[in-house]
Amino acid sequence: MLALLQNSAGYRILGLLHIISVVVAFGPAFLYTPLKRAGETQVIAKMHMRMTFPSLVLMWVFGMGLAGVGKLSMGAAWLSASMLIWLVMLVISWMMIRPAITDESESATSKLAAGVGITHLGLVLGLILMIWKPGA
Repeated sequence: MLALLQNSAGYRILGLLHIISVVVAFGPAFLYTPLKRAGETQVIAKMHMRMTFPSLVLMWVFGMGLAGVGKLSMGAAWLSASMLIWLVMLVISWMMIRPAITDESESATSKLAAGVGITHLGLVLGLILMIWKPGA
């Protein structure tokens, strides 16, 4: 059964909040590299720390809420892999993207682009796991 076909209102609300947090966490990152090249590092820094990073945390909170309300097994391979991917994205966001935003060097722009690319790859992998639930 697809996860969002559950009938409880709480599950659907958590699902909506989870999806919104994903959009807020990853949408702005598409603009990071062009904004950095335009010299808008303060805009990116504020956006990352006030919007993107908190949304990444909320994404986990709402996802765990979905797992609890939906009575999903925390040992399920797809759920464990999703949590691992989320953890990698969180670390990349904090350790690679955040410092590269305010660094003015050309290598920092490359690190920023690489970090954003890695997190978007993680998003795609997470979506695949959430939709198809391999091993479930």
